[in-house]
Amino acid sequence: MCVMKVEIWSDVVCPWCYIGKKRFEDAVQSLTDEGTELDLEVTFRPFQLDPSAPVGGSSPVAEAYAKKFGGPDKAEKILHHVTRVAADAGITFRMDRAVRANTLRAHRMLHLALTHRGPAAQCAMKQHLLESYFTNGENVADDEVLLGAAQSAGIPRGMAEAWLDSDEGDVEVRRDIIGAGELGITAVPTFVIDGRWTIPGAQDVEVFVRALRRMHEKSLPPG
Repeated sequence: MCVMKVEIWSDVVCPWCYIGKKRFEDAVQSLTDEGTELDLEVTFRPFQLDPSAPVGGSSPVAEAYAKKFGGPDKAEKILHHVTRVAADAGITFRMDRAVRANTLRAHRMLHLALTHRGPAAQCAMKQHLLESYFTNGENVADDEVLLGAAQSAGIPRGMAEAWLDSDEGDVEVRRDIIGAGELGITAVPTFVIDGRWTIPGAQDVEVFVRALRRMHEKSLPPG
């Protein structure tokens, strides 16, 4: 069976990225339950929704939404909507706790996990960072939060501290962010499968199921 490579462009402070990740995983599980064997290699690629967010310090995300979307009332409606959609997917959002932060260092840590521990470790770290931001109200630019994420991926604290104290991974992450634009990716999440098929957005589980089944069938040898 051929390995199906899935690259997911997303940000750790993007609500639809978290929802899309969960729906994609639910689709894979649904196919597995029906007997369709998928051999997937899932990796996460960086994208910054708010590259202007300060590296140091943080502020309530509700304030940032109010400035971006035209006031507190509109922000509250948007946050309530994504919280409800997340709950329908089995995810707990506490947007009243969420804090605005620059995600570049989080993406650098995800790059560390991928290059030194592989896709499974990166996925574990991604989940940890999403929960940190959306459920626990933690600052995903904070050293201790990032070191906790590293621990969740099986990365020794000393290695993670040295990585954070250096500029390792910075060039690669910035190159990937630029590369998203070159691929025409202007919104996240975006799922790219085997470099050929693109699924934009946090699609319903059924949409992911149909797409993955079709792509799996196309990958099978004739006869």
